[in-house]
Amino acid sequence: MKKLFTLWRRKDEPHSSCYNLRDKDLKKLHKAASVGDLEKVKEYLQLKKHDVNMRDREHRTPLHLACANGYSNIVSLLIEKQCKVNVWDGENRSPLTKAVQCDKESCATILLEHGADPNLVDLYGNTALHYAACHQSDSLVAKLLEHKANLEAQNKDGYTPLLLAITENNAEMVEFLLKSGADVNASDKNQRTALMIALSDEPTSLVSLLLQQELRNMLLSMVLLYPECTSSHGHTKITTIYKTIIDEKDWNSPEKIFYN
Repeated sequence: MKKLFTLWRRKDEPHSSCYNLRDKDLKKLHKAASVGDLEKVKEYLQLKKHDVNMRDREHRTPLHLACANGYSNIVSLLIEKQCKVNVWDGENRSPLTKAVQCDKESCATILLEHGADPNLVDLYGNTALHYAACHQSDSLVAKLLEHKANLEAQNKDGYTPLLLAITENNAEMVEFLLKSGADVNASDKNQRTALMIALSDEPTSLVSLLLQQELRNMLLSMVLLYPECTSSHGHTKITTIYKTIIDEKDWNSPEKIFYN
């Protein structure tokens, strides 16, 4: 399946830095931060000729470049020197967004601990959580959620982080987002739900996973609407199903829930 989400990394951006760096675009402080030269960064800042928040030609700060390349020691130093954390580059991406986009979890963690806003959006409406959903790190997603990242944020195409994880066919991330409370019924701007997007590809485990979640939601809603079904006065089929849901048994074979 051609991935629906193609804006999270520009085609000309190498995986190593997530930025297309050219020396002519970089100031001395930016270059030192981009290659992880801690001593040079210290030297330039001590000279006080270099503003810790200065921009290069692409409107990136030294913090953006340190985050994109995963230099957490430089990130810590720049924050110690009171750099701005919630600033944007030329594509409206914050240092946190770049750290997450480039899968630099240690840098993202430092930023979150120092007030980085996880809900800032870039030119395409993507938050840090959208980018995290395209990776494999459950722990990074968990950290973003701990710092109040919006699980249901929609980008300009209407994709939530869950929908993006589905376009990436990332079953582990989809499962983690669902367990974290992601809305399985969310839809994109074309009114396609998670299940519809999953079905647009060849059948995968995602379809079963999403069906299970929809079934779980439906049955739990029924239990809330009809609490007498779970009372001690009757052992109805819905009671049995409810108990199965709570125990999380037989989800690899949903038919067992109904036909046992």
